[in-house]
Amino acid sequence: MSAAMIKEFRLPDLGEGLTESEILSWKVAVGDTVALNQVIAEVETAKAVVELPSPFAGVITALHEQPGTVVEVGKPIVSFEVEGDDGGPSAVGPAQAETAKREPNLVGYGAIVEASGRPTRRARTFAAPAAAQAAAPVAEPVAPAVVGRVEPAAPAETAPTNADERPRSTPPVRKLAKDLGVELTAVTGTGAGGLITREDVQNFAGGGGRTVAGTPAGPVPAAGVVISGERETRTPIKGVRKLTAAAMVSSAFTAPHATEFLTVDVTPTMELLARLKASRAFEGFKLTPLTLVAKALLIALRRQPSLNSRWDEASQEIVQFNYVNLGIAAATPRGLTVPNIKDADRMSLTELSTALTELTETARAGKTSPAELSGGTISITNIGVFGIDAGTPILNPGEAAILAMGAVRKMPWEYKEEVALRQVMTLSLSFDHRLVDGEQGSRFLADIGAILADPGMVLAMV
Repeated sequence: MSAAMIKEFRLPDLGEGLTESEILSWKVAVGDTVALNQVIAEVETAKAVVELPSPFAGVITALHEQPGTVVEVGKPIVSFEVEGDDGGPSAVGPAQAETAKREPNLVGYGAIVEASGRPTRRARTFAAPAAAQAAAPVAEPVAPAVVGRVEPAAPAETAPTNADERPRSTPPVRKLAKDLGVELTAVTGTGAGGLITREDVQNFAGGGGRTVAGTPAGPVPAAGVVISGERETRTPIKGVRKLTAAAMVSSAFTAPHATEFLTVDVTPTMELLARLKASRAFEGFKLTPLTLVAKALLIALRRQPSLNSRWDEASQEIVQFNYVNLGIAAATPRGLTVPNIKDADRMSLTELSTALTELTETARAGKTSPAELSGGTISITNIGVFGIDAGTPILNPGEAAILAMGAVRKMPWEYKEEVALRQVMTLSLSFDHRLVDGEQGSRFLADIGAILADPGMVLAMV
């Protein structure tokens, strides 16, 4: 005979040891019946926005975290009521679990269905288990923050407090306070029984100082943004920005960077680009200077493979890659990301063009997956689109080199022993001097320049 059971779903590691994710939105509500692998939430990791599928078939009994909350991996985020049997924790026995078919999903592999038949629908509100009630005080549910709407705070209950006791708050509020550098002992809670709410912490961090119990909090700012008076704005460091900051600091202070510059007359490449765009063979393909620079880099890499390697500190080895996952630095609404094109060295020009177009569109839409952001071997950053001529790019962690391509400008240039108006570009190459000697870096940059100055050189290099 089967009986209903409560199952908790804890936030999984969504890729490569990530320790936390932010709940962006819930796609379900308490009381909803969900199927296995049905999308129940959208979460943002430090690398990507990911749709989270349900690991169970059952009825939602609790959503433990609010949208905008940063949750550590392993913390419960949602509870389900599923059907099981009285003889054990799961209706699926070990033999069945061993042979049951798993359906793939965005997290890894789909969970095995733990219930057969339709589960009994529960009311949208429910009492917490007695054990949970005994373990900790139950706070009033906090409604999602709505910009422009101010909810009056519940008056605090007057009760004697002990200065040595831990301030009453929920884990998400304590996390927010930690991120904002707020000491909870200095904050007066306006929630029920003196509970410290998100609004209390945000108001304190915003310059309001100690909040007054029973006084409605000010307007709730947009998720993730704390307004501090009229003269400054504070934004918690999280998501892509947090990961990028940590990665750049690690890269800058771990790998000894060296940067070289080369200014090239790319008029022949720009003329070739115009001919390719007019060709029927390339009709429908989006060709740009980046497409040809990427192709030139891939060709030059064949002669200087040391630029396609990484330093393994743990084993004290240089790992040279026999494939190229070409990273493309992309400015997105979520911040700087570097998705990469897998096995770019095996692609034709049309295939590379298609891959670059898809990569750019996906990144701008904020839909880049963690897999697309991992495993890069060398990168390109196109600072020319911002009208910049040159720079000193910082290496993407784990890579030996990054090439920055500047803007294409018409400039007076020596051409056939005369001064002519030519199209000129500056290339900037940063490399890890532990892996790449000056000679290798210089030859690599010179090869790329030679191809762009005279695309016919490819015939002599491949």
